[in-house]
Amino acid sequence: MKKQTLGIIGGVGPLATMFIGEMIVRRTQAQKDQEHLHTIIDNDTNIPDRTAFILDNTKENPVPVIIEDARKLASVGAAMIAIPCNTAHTFYDEIQEGSPIPVLHMIRETAKRASELGAERVGILATTGTLTSRMYQEALEEYGITPVVPDNEMRSHVMTIIYDYVKAGKDVTQEDWQPIEEAMLALNCDRIVLGCTELSIVNRDLKLSNIYIDSLIVLAECAILACGYELADKE
Repeated sequence: MKKQTLGIIGGVGPLATMFIGEMIVRRTQAQKDQEHLHTIIDNDTNIPDRTAFILDNTKENPVPVIIEDARKLASVGAAMIAIPCNTAHTFYDEIQEGSPIPVLHMIRETAKRASELGAERVGILATTGTLTSRMYQEALEEYGITPVVPDNEMRSHVMTIIYDYVKAGKDVTQEDWQPIEEAMLALNCDRIVLGCTELSIVNRDLKLSNIYIDSLIVLAECAILACGYELADKE
């Protein structure tokens, strides 16, 4: 397979964008610079908030900005697009229609990974926008997996972690995270999806257990393979 250039539409959020860039480098089988995936990152922090628009469509629509970014990346050589934002995939069909090149679907790929791992009952930790869109619920159900969502109190706690901690540049402690994990385990989840790329930063910092499926890592690995590269052996 001919090796292709990857375009990343970032800024959603900025820290997760930098992290997926690092994960692509770390997960690519390469011995020197020239063997790594050619990646073009547009860290576009001007993309309007996705959850805000899902919950209130009078807010600014992020889709036209995302499509314009996809076209810009294609114009400078990208052959494939990755968007490290689960909530943005609520608008996937519209984005793909407006993009001149293929867009990877991180939610479907994450549900596929859960199936490959033999999961039967998967918890979903995500923004209110992502949960409201039911993208994860439907993707998991297509694989015969039972989706499990946290109650309203825990959803609010997850949103606090995402917006008031990670997006604000504050560290999340084990004590901050523990109530979330306990709540999901109490719902008998055999796997838990980190369905927001800000939560991938929590995973990185707290070194969460392998019960979690990290959507950002799934997207990074799918991007590597889709662009014709091989995955490095895991340490």
